[in-house]
Amino acid sequence: MAYIRWFETIGMKDLEQVGGKNASLGEMMAHLSQAGVRVPGGFATTAEAFRDFLKHNRLEERIAQALKNLNVEDVAELARVGAEIRRWVEEAELPRALEVAIVDAYIRLESASKGGLSVAVRSSATAEDLPEASFAGQQETFLNVKGVDSVLLHIKKVFASLYNDRAIAYRVHHGFAHEEVALSAGVQRMVRSDLGASGVAFTLDTESGFRDVVFITATYGLGELLVQGGVNPDEFYVYKPGLLEGRNTILQRTLGSKLQKMVYAGEGQGVVAVPTSLEERSRFALSDAEVLELARQALLIEQHYGRPMDIEWAKDGLDGQIYILQARPETVQSRASRVIERFLMKERGEVLVTGRAVGQRIGAGRVRVIGHPREMHRVEPGDVLVADMTDPDWEPVMKRAAAIVTNRGGRTCHAAIVARELGIPAVVGAAGATEVLKDGQVVTVSCAEGDVGRVYAGTPRFEVRRIELDRMPEIPTKIMMNVASPERAFSFAHLPNAGVGLARLEFIINNTIGIHPKALLEFDRLPEDLKEEIARRTAGYESPVAFYREKLAEGIGMIAAAFAPNPVIVRLSDFKSNEYAHLLGGSRYEPQEENPMIGFRGASRYRNPEFAEAFALECAAIREVREEKGLKNVWVMVPFVRTVGEARAVVEILKENGLERGKDGLKLIMMCEVPSNAILAEQFLELFDGFSIGSNDLTQLTLALDRDSGLVADLFDEQDEAVKFLLSRAIGAAKKMGKYIGICGQGPSDHPEFALWLVEQGIESISLNPDSVLETWLYLAEGKREKVGG
Repeated sequence: MAYIRWFETIGMKDLEQVGGKNASLGEMMAHLSQAGVRVPGGFATTAEAFRDFLKHNRLEERIAQALKNLNVEDVAELARVGAEIRRWVEEAELPRALEVAIVDAYIRLESASKGGLSVAVRSSATAEDLPEASFAGQQETFLNVKGVDSVLLHIKKVFASLYNDRAIAYRVHHGFAHEEVALSAGVQRMVRSDLGASGVAFTLDTESGFRDVVFITATYGLGELLVQGGVNPDEFYVYKPGLLEGRNTILQRTLGSKLQKMVYAGEGQGVVAVPTSLEERSRFALSDAEVLELARQALLIEQHYGRPMDIEWAKDGLDGQIYILQARPETVQSRASRVIERFLMKERGEVLVTGRAVGQRIGAGRVRVIGHPREMHRVEPGDVLVADMTDPDWEPVMKRAAAIVTNRGGRTCHAAIVARELGIPAVVGAAGATEVLKDGQVVTVSCAEGDVGRVYAGTPRFEVRRIELDRMPEIPTKIMMNVASPERAFSFAHLPNAGVGLARLEFIINNTIGIHPKALLEFDRLPEDLKEEIARRTAGYESPVAFYREKLAEGIGMIAAAFAPNPVIVRLSDFKSNEYAHLLGGSRYEPQEENPMIGFRGASRYRNPEFAEAFALECAAIREVREEKGLKNVWVMVPFVRTVGEARAVVEILKENGLERGKDGLKLIMMCEVPSNAILAEQFLELFDGFSIGSNDLTQLTLALDRDSGLVADLFDEQDEAVKFLLSRAIGAAKKMGKYIGICGQGPSDHPEFALWLVEQGIESISLNPDSVLETWLYLAEGKREKVGG
């Protein structure tokens, strides 16, 4: 039986011979290389080679006896037994026939290389990367190995890694017999990503399971630092349907800090982490063209395997090409059911630290700050594990934790990957967590409040609800959603819905951009200190103006892609002057108004020459999403229109900016939120495709009260008879004219009985806050049954 197989001669049919990782590499070389998927060449040792090695050194029985009665929950004993077995393996000799086969293969690989050859020696277990279990990271990988003697040594180290503490425990927990799992060592030409970049690509969103995107992380240097959680990478989302049409469909770019990179330590001397330069931190590790090229390769791999994939990639700094280092099935989100658990914070407390949320869950327990794997025995079931970062050595105890918090790491770091698999919340990249959180302190870790994960002091109340999404009852109206956060759009899209009734542009401006658009337009004329701060915030983009336009397009695109093909109604910016003034540089451009609530806002801004350039950037962003990214499900909504004349002027301004009603199916919607809008509904609707009722402003202006004033807050009531009169008037006019009529105000989210009244009036859609969709849906279904029963 052959001890060596070249990658190009193997495929998934050979999994029992060369393990999942090596079989997948061969599969891609054989079937996808012609389509443009690049895999570095190399060879694999076989399962027979591993078993003959054990037999040659009489290790089989010794290892079986050592593992027979091992309690893997006893961390100290697990560490002792694992270390002893690994020492036996590393001190053993390779059978002569195996050594000759490896030497011959390495010499052949070396002779085919241009210049000096360095290789990665990777582990590939015969039970790994199965659809129902991920053995990722269980065994070792050694990088920048040079010379045949070093390769022979590291192959034994790879064989020994089958008996790492984490691998032993993982097999026990997942029901794999130790003796049934063999190890193949892959010897693969190193991609010079130490001079380029590397990262991970998932063919779905790792947080929500949303299938229509490729999620890519990227950092400088070799990828091990990223997987370990030692660096916060750049992140990219690419929209698959647009990619298949040949479009530039990068939905979102997030610039990571990338404070370190892993590079070669020297000729065959392994690797070392070094600081990145300020210039490297200030730009993305991949260009847009490279992101799209990588996404195309990822999509080809997914199509070949017929399932979502987890892919490691590297960019060679010498030839500039992107290579695939491994691909395995994604094993967490792709198995997610349509029964959702909704975790909701019912109280808030003191926030101790924040970081990147992983998992949309909530967990509580006592803090256990662990500085080194030797201390892992201190973690008790239900503790909150707090560490600088984790690596596969930590896995035996991670499953005990109620939650995980790390100082460092991004959404594809080790802690994040394991937390998703275990179904526990994790807050990663929470700088200073190991200092702020004290051992024994009781905390609550919330990843259910958006992209930001929070660690609260104590145990504020939360609840968990289980809902079967495929068994939602029919209701007599469409339920849409008000979506403020692009980062949560993919998660919200799993809820039953008819699209987005309100996507607020000002939330993207405030939370993602944070800079007044006129400050960006006049960047060259700003004071130096302001210029420096804006330059820092807009790093990675072509110019400050490009940053504003692209960030708007990214936010809109994320929401539009999440809900496609359902409509996404994007409301143009509706900041008041005091709110715009709070943006960086805003005080330079905004007027002082006694009552900004009824001042310079909405449509009045768009027709003002002083704001024309800023408004043009909003229009350009929407055009980019609709025309370049192909997301024609975006509709445009104009807020706070006071008169029919103003409505007519704004429609013309939109046309001048390339947003012409009816062109390429573009629908223009108007917010119905000023009493004049309902009173003269027919005249306004002649200019638009429909109304979306803003019940907050309509209530305040009908009842002549400032909703920002606590002195009159008790009079604010969307269900006041005067407000209802105007609502009924607007609904009736729209229905008579065959126009769209919906509501996106707060009222129906807060008051389900108000939603039921709107349905009775004939409203076409009700747009709700995501956290009230299911409750209101079930309430309306109950109301419908009662009405039919009556």
